[in-house]
Amino acid sequence: MIRNTREMDMTKSTVALLPLKAHSARVPKKNFRLFCGKPLVRWILDTLLSIDAVECIVINTDARGELRDIGIFDDQRVAIRDRRSDLCGDDISMNKVLADDIDAVDARVYLMTHATNPLLSSTTICAALNAFALGVEQDTVDSLFTVNRFQSRFYRADARPVNHDPANLVPTQDLEPWFEENSNLYIFSRESFAATGARIGPRPMMFETPKLESFDIDTLEDWNLAERVAGSIIRARGAV
Repeated sequence: MIRNTREMDMTKSTVALLPLKAHSARVPKKNFRLFCGKPLVRWILDTLLSIDAVECIVINTDARGELRDIGIFDDQRVAIRDRRSDLCGDDISMNKVLADDIDAVDARVYLMTHATNPLLSSTTICAALNAFALGVEQDTVDSLFTVNRFQSRFYRADARPVNHDPANLVPTQDLEPWFEENSNLYIFSRESFAATGARIGPRPMMFETPKLESFDIDTLEDWNLAERVAGSIIRARGAV
């Protein structure tokens, strides 16, 4: 089990950070609930384990017992770190949890995702890692975060238009695209994190993820929709 940098034999190249809470406010025991027949956390964990470039997956958690109950233990590629008591709770900033992991585990590149992103594929993660590596090589970026792209007509709460003129409607495909941070994936370095104290550094790049992979399960409605999509994908693969 990795507890501090002195216990590391050498600096890892790419480490995945997978923070995991026992408690879930909107969907009880969400991270361990069966999603299409498999505990939710196993979906993204199995995906990360399938990526050779990911040398280690660090699970920072207050739920070691729940992980044990579904067969997830420390091994050569999975390091379970017991979350510090002062970092537990729904109101704790995720950046504080990540800072604790970065302090404990040395790596050239950190990749962070969530159990609530079950449909994110290894293909998409590898493409993001490659895009980030190219950006670093060209000295144009220091971090990456994933987004959903929208070309729609947006309004404020008082019905004022945000990005268009209702009196001069243009085709939506001609509107300026807007991008939503979708919380699926973040890639950064120790240096970029130190510069901002956050997973998005001073010079980030945005990376669009496929719509059918871009679920971030927060509510029961999110869960039901994502599970239907996952079930359809499983059935389609079985028919091939």
